[in-house]
Amino acid sequence: MPPAKTWLKMMAVGTVIVVGGPMFVQSIRPTDEELFQRYNPELQRRSIEEGPRRAQEFVDYTNKLKEWSKSDKSIWLAAKEQAAAQEAQAKVLAATEEKKKMLQKEEMRKELVGEK
Repeated sequence: MPPAKTWLKMMAVGTVIVVGGPMFVQSIRPTDEELFQRYNPELQRRSIEEGPRRAQEFVDYTNKLKEWSKSDKSIWLAAKEQAAAQEAQAKVLAATEEKKKMLQKEEMRKELVGEK
């Protein structure tokens, strides 16, 4: 077994690596404000404008994930089922809109024929 001096050296080196490494990375990593200041003015303006919208999208997505995780099914299956339900709802909505347009066209045609 190696002498105690070797063990102490290795423990000291390990401590320096474990503590010093993250401290070094933290010291050289720029803060969010520093990164933002490096953006050109157009990107800064766009980032400020889109920030609330992106935050709301993230909140909505996390709420969906929470809802999907409550079911017994896999999150992916629950998401796929919800997407299919939304697609079906969109098709029904499009069909009703198409019917309204057809009825409106029919009424216009009847008015034109009736006036002649």
